Amino acid sequence: MTTYVGLLRAVNVAGHNRVGVSELRDLVADLGMTDVRSLLTSGNLVFTSSVKSAGRLESQLESGARRYLGPTTDFLVRRASEWSRIVGDNPFAEEARRDPSHLVVMLLKSAPEAEGVAALRSVIRGRETIQVNGRQAYVVYPDGIARSRLTSRLIEEKLGVRGTGRNWNTMLKLAAMTRESQDESPSGQSVS
Repeated sequence: MTTYVGLLRAVNVAGHNRVGVSELRDLVADLGMTDVRSLLTSGNLVFTSSVKSAGRLESQLESGARRYLGPTTDFLVRRASEWSRIVGDNPFAEEARRDPSHLVVMLLKSAPEAEGVAALRSVIRGRETIQVNGRQAYVVYPDGIARSRLTSRLIEEKLGVRGTGRNWNTMLKLAAMTRESQDESPSGQSVS
């Protein structure tokens, strides 16, 4: 069994694409995942599965959500070991320590092309800083996220890839949940 983090894109935001947390956990369990746990109401899950392909899990979860919960939305799934690398590779360690709520990691469906990254950097007008590393973009919003013109929609548009963002505090809580899942594995061994 492998431990995964699964994130839903654009659910329970400003009253749109409402999905109940217990319904979501039940759906994931009904689709064959085990040890399903959620964090907050924004679509953050940790679960284990015998499926070895994160892409296959994404498709399965998207189809299940569409069929049983209603909204058409993306799932972004990462193995616990990959999640650990994403946290460890944070290029903004000082910002994470100083102001973790203004550091966002945007998980992407695929790695963007260099042209998309250049296009995104060219439209930044504020003090925001962005670093793209594979299938994630780390974004620092020193003046706050709500007032920034560097929105998720603009990031997706310029990169040409869909994704969903989580602030650094949520990233760390999900990392801790993956470690707990691994510690509780029946064999007593790491399942990542």
